[in-house]
Amino acid sequence: MGKLAFHSNDRPTIGIELELGIVDAQTMSLTSAIQPLIELLPEKRRIDFKPELMQCCIEVISGVCDTVADAETDLTEKLVLLEQAADQLNLGLWWGATHPFSSCHEQQVTPDPRYQDLVELLQEMARRLVTFGLHVHVGVDSGDKAVMICDRIMQYLPVLLSLSCSSPFWEDRNTGLASYRSKIMEGLPTAGLPTLMRNWSEYVWLINHLVDTGFINTIREIWWDVRPHHKFGTVELRVCDIPGRLRETLALAALIQCLVQTLSDEIDEGAYQHDCHPMMVRQNKWRACRFGTNAQLVNSFTYEVEPVPKVTEALIRRMAPQASELGCAEHLEYIQEMAEASDNASRQKALLAETGDVREMVRQLTLESRLSPRP
Repeated sequence: MGKLAFHSNDRPTIGIELELGIVDAQTMSLTSAIQPLIELLPEKRRIDFKPELMQCCIEVISGVCDTVADAETDLTEKLVLLEQAADQLNLGLWWGATHPFSSCHEQQVTPDPRYQDLVELLQEMARRLVTFGLHVHVGVDSGDKAVMICDRIMQYLPVLLSLSCSSPFWEDRNTGLASYRSKIMEGLPTAGLPTLMRNWSEYVWLINHLVDTGFINTIREIWWDVRPHHKFGTVELRVCDIPGRLRETLALAALIQCLVQTLSDEIDEGAYQHDCHPMMVRQNKWRACRFGTNAQLVNSFTYEVEPVPKVTEALIRRMAPQASELGCAEHLEYIQEMAEASDNASRQKALLAETGDVREMVRQLTLESRLSPRP
């Protein structure tokens, strides 16, 4: 593969990618309708909507924004456009990281050589990838710094996961987990928590090694919970389940932007990096995956166990100066409401218990997540 040039950013830009499920509005089942849905969108706008591995998923991509408020305006307009197209096809959009009852083996792979090669390489691990995540990019000014931020931000990944958990069900079963998606992703050879790297040079060497030895086909098959993105010049956070609504998505994006910029400033200032044992991150990620916002997370400084609302309260207080500077204080403050409320996984389970009908649960949550009026 050779040299990888990191296209640096001179400011902490933000970009958001939403993976949404496409469901039949009558049956509430996933349906392989990505192609007719995209074809119904205005041709000039199709660049903002992309297919994924499975044809039951559509990715909605924001532009490169300076603020979370800009991203909100951008995504709101795109989501309304997508909802209107979906309505014409009698489709709905599912905001959950797994679908509660549709089978992964009934979903069709997108007819693209990249995805076909991926299925050939990963086999059943790829065929299980009927999951929907939130990816947030934040601009940084060098590859070395991007690698350092990926290292330093790992201790915060579990709290981000706990706030976003939305995948308690898999193929009509209650898995007992708040984020089953995170366990599906960890079944891939290059997903989950990343390996520790010292600098950009080591990262480039590793990617070249993986490609040259045939372990991966392309750099795009690195799906770590956090990774540098050389083409965009960003740190990309991928740990989160897709939240249940846009408001929660924007709050998480605000927290991520503040975290990346705070760590970037600390690197510039020569701040001492407190070592966090990798096993502590791993056990906290499991706690988040299992319990969502009800998790008790181990504080990497005091080694005491703390509830998620206490963790987020301290984080928000620490991030406040950055939030003010980045113009996202209001979005960041909503994180505390999310931490103290039921996560999306719990809401799914509660609504299923209330209605007794998994299809009705999907129907109600699909309507709840809409931004445009119900047709």
